[in-house]
Amino acid sequence: MRHALSLARRIALPLGVPLVLLLLWEFASRERLLNPLFFPPPSQVAQTWWRLIRSGTLLTDTRVSLVRVLFGFALGAVPAVALGMAMGLWQPLRSALLPTLVALYPIPRIAILPLVLVLFGLGESSKLFMVAFSVFFLLLLETVAGVQRIDPVLLDVARSVRVSRWRLYRSVAWPGSLPAIATGARLGMGFALIVIVGTEFVAARNGLGARIWLAYQVLDMQTLYAGLVTTVLLGWALDALLSLATRLAIPWAAG
Repeated sequence: MRHALSLARRIALPLGVPLVLLLLWEFASRERLLNPLFFPPPSQVAQTWWRLIRSGTLLTDTRVSLVRVLFGFALGAVPAVALGMAMGLWQPLRSALLPTLVALYPIPRIAILPLVLVLFGLGESSKLFMVAFSVFFLLLLETVAGVQRIDPVLLDVARSVRVSRWRLYRSVAWPGSLPAIATGARLGMGFALIVIVGTEFVAARNGLGARIWLAYQVLDMQTLYAGLVTTVLLGWALDALLSLATRLAIPWAAG
């Protein structure tokens, strides 16, 4: 009985606040405390969302955005982790590159979009580059920090027995930095979704961002909110999958 109550509480608490907010929004919109032109009732948004799902429009847009996020994430994450581990283990490389990377990291991603479009055009390459560029810095800095948090004794022991550089990476640096890499991956995946939706606003004809922007241009607020809801659900699903992967791969660090 106590276990059942605990499980019910764990489910109800995260869902309670959103449900209350939706009910308040529904009431305020129908009573015209909120302008229904800009804040249509959630029930109408749900109907529009389901209609777009059944027609396949929203599923197609979701698939397009998801493919861009996953491919762009992979293109940015793999070199970031490799370089981050090298920088974490080799101080001269870290001293040479880290100041430049830290200086580049705060640049707003949307600010470089015009340059990216000039270089890569309006095709898929520009979208993938925007995601990869955004993910790269997050994962790189997290990986460097993760390697530097490894107990120096472990690295000293490995070097004292003259293990090869590859074995040092595989047996010490990789497992030691995995928790930081997992954290960076979760942050990077969320950031990748933000970037791709923003990029699709102005540089795509399909995808969730393009759907939201088109709805805004014609003041189709129900479709706009449906696109936002789908983006939220996609972000939640990706984070949940990464969280599950973290628990399976490094259960000692997942809590």
